Amino acid sequence: MELDVIVVGAGLAGLVATAEIADAGKKVLLLDQEPEASLGGQAWWSFGGLFLIDSPEQRRMGIKDSQELAWQDWMGTADFDREEDEDYWGKKWAEAYLAFAAGEKREWLRKMGVRFFPVVSWAERGGYLAEGHGNTVPRFHITWGTGPGLVEPFERRVREHMKNGLVDYQPRRRVDRLMTQNGAVVGVSGSKLSESDVDRGEESSRDVTGDFEYNAAAVLVSSGGIGANFDLIRDNWPSRLGDPPKQMISGVPAHVDGRMLSITEKAGGRIVNRDRMWHYTEGIKNWNPVWPKHGIRILPGPSSIWLDARGQRFPSPNFPGFDTLGTLHTIQKSGYDYSWFILTEKIIEKEFAISGSEQNPDLTEKSIKKVLNRVKSGAPAPVQAFKDKGEDFVVADTLEELVAGMNDLTDVPLLDAKDIERQIRARDRAIDHKYTKDLQIMALRSARQYFGDKVSRVAKPHRILDPKNGPLIAVRLNILSRKTLGGLQTNLSGAVLNERGEAIPGLYAAGEVAGFGGGGVHGYRSLEGTFLGGCLFSGRTAGRAIAEELG
Repeated sequence: MELDVIVVGAGLAGLVATAEIADAGKKVLLLDQEPEASLGGQAWWSFGGLFLIDSPEQRRMGIKDSQELAWQDWMGTADFDREEDEDYWGKKWAEAYLAFAAGEKREWLRKMGVRFFPVVSWAERGGYLAEGHGNTVPRFHITWGTGPGLVEPFERRVREHMKNGLVDYQPRRRVDRLMTQNGAVVGVSGSKLSESDVDRGEESSRDVTGDFEYNAAAVLVSSGGIGANFDLIRDNWPSRLGDPPKQMISGVPAHVDGRMLSITEKAGGRIVNRDRMWHYTEGIKNWNPVWPKHGIRILPGPSSIWLDARGQRFPSPNFPGFDTLGTLHTIQKSGYDYSWFILTEKIIEKEFAISGSEQNPDLTEKSIKKVLNRVKSGAPAPVQAFKDKGEDFVVADTLEELVAGMNDLTDVPLLDAKDIERQIRARDRAIDHKYTKDLQIMALRSARQYFGDKVSRVAKPHRILDPKNGPLIAVRLNILSRKTLGGLQTNLSGAVLNERGEAIPGLYAAGEVAGFGGGGVHGYRSLEGTFLGGCLFSGRTAGRAIAEELG
């Protein structure tokens, strides 16, 4: 097969780019080191959340949004401070992405059959001033079908091109080198890995059975980030977030190893913003793991009491769902790698969701009947399974029993029941008054003014220690690795730049390996719903640019 383009990495960005290039009649070789069972990469495991601006779903919920407001929120969150160098292209990508999210993104997806859950969620609420970090309004649109529902139309398009001969998909091909000639990238070489029948996400072997070499007019790298490479995470860990965690759990499969970053760098590509990354603070160990150190993120509502490892309530605005990296910094300053939620049965049944396609079978299976079961009393089935089987959960009728169980989960018993009781009773007193100085209580009351939160995400404020709201529940929260915010610097066509800021002929990048565009479209922090969206937009942009360049 005579090749026009080689795409390295069959995750969402790679599938999008491959589909766009093949749609233009170009011949594509799609390579991935994992078996075919893992086609779609990390996106398949995701909750399917997408950032949209002024959508019909928002308007139906009474949400007033605009591109101008979203830009204000993005800038306050990204906090670009390297605008003459490392942030130069990332900021341009951010502007282009917001125009996409406010414009054709939704209709483009709808034409492929993608639909959205009608209730728009409010992620990363911020908790600062109007120009600071966070979403001013709810913008997190959940794909009907979650991650698999978002991957499916692009997989379908790629498989159609496999049938018509425009796409050659080869799993178990690990790229070890980008071949160059006269300063241009002209192909790839690497290792053929042994066949593997492991299920999606399971760790596959790295046994080599041979080698390969292919030439093409262009190579697109879409190989993902470093989320499962704890050594690389710690090497790049920024001092502004404190010391790197000694203990982490992994939010991504083992193959998310960051190999192609250094391989592309050796071919002349420039990596920028290495110190920017996105890790969650509400990680719990999966009681039914698929990959090594498999962790899942709790998607919490705002009501749980959040304590550090010594049992001290975190200061404002370190509330559940408000500021991921701000809370990560606060946790790391405590000297420990974990923290605690304390909550009630009433809170868990309304406010706890577990991130991921496999943890939300009702949405993933597009079952309205199962979705309606969420309004019944009791925690949703996936949450209940973690409550019953997860090693990070403690359930008790009294606070004294609860704290004793929490201390049993740690090497050293750091928690004092009387001290925790004093803090929670102080918080509970605020519930009895119309006015309060407790900013978390203010936030709860404000959240319930949004119909979507009141109906599905925020429990009616109540006393934590009132037995009628029990039993009491504690959750040990771990640091959960996830996203790489920096990466290969690219221009607005997705072409990879060298150290002089020049586009390397024949070399492109898309998705997480490119910082979701430009080497860091998010800056320092994310507004959420923008990782999958960044893969869609950068994959589409690079794919179309390559097709035009070759046309």
